[in-house]
Amino acid sequence: MALHLIGIGLSDEKDITVKGLEAVKKCRKVYLEVYTSVLQVRVRDLERFYGKKIIEADRDLIENKADRILDDAKNDDTALLVIGDPMSATTHIDLMMRAKEKGIETVVVNNASVLNAVGMTGLQLYKFGKTTSIPFPENVMSEAPYDSIKMNKANGLHTLCLLDLDPKKDRFMTVNDAMHVLNGIEEKRKEGLFTGDTYVVGCARLGSQDFYIKAGRANELDEVHFGKPPFCLIVPGQMHFMEEEAVKRFE
Repeated sequence: MALHLIGIGLSDEKDITVKGLEAVKKCRKVYLEVYTSVLQVRVRDLERFYGKKIIEADRDLIENKADRILDDAKNDDTALLVIGDPMSATTHIDLMMRAKEKGIETVVVNNASVLNAVGMTGLQLYKFGKTTSIPFPENVMSEAPYDSIKMNKANGLHTLCLLDLDPKKDRFMTVNDAMHVLNGIEEKRKEGLFTGDTYVVGCARLGSQDFYIKAGRANELDEVHFGKPPFCLIVPGQMHFMEEEAVKRFE
């Protein structure tokens, strides 16, 4: 018996690895985590391809009622499917640690995630600095994304900005929304870090056949429609001439 944390990739039901599919098929219960990213296919497409009934696990189940999953894993092989890679989110690491505390074996099956799919832009992966998240601006606007971009740029590094989402409410922060958030922080801080002339790269559905990437100045991308989610925004640091040539494909 074990808890199997299985990455299912970024696109469709066929993105799962052979090892991941073998693990799914031997599990008695299969959960799908549905709140840290958005699925590009229907759940029933996964069920048909995997040959298993899938239980959707929202934030409340994963964060507050995880004992339900762990109790299942204590008695039978149990899978938690994760869009992208299972170790890309703190939530899944926490679940793995809780399983260990209960004496439950954990098996991890890795897969592609947005953290490596951004290589499609032509920017070199080893030149990315700290990844940041841009949350929906509710009562208080977090300035953490601005600080991360500032720190990375000071070191010549690129910044990957992951954009907020709430699949349950069909709410997804767009590239345009993210730039407006950064512009709002800029208006307050006035450090010249993020302006209409800042060079950015907007991405949608990375890892899918219909991925979309657009590079240019922020005020140019503000009029671009990126289509369906998920989205992310990259603020490049100092680019090598090969990176500049590669990114120009998307201008």
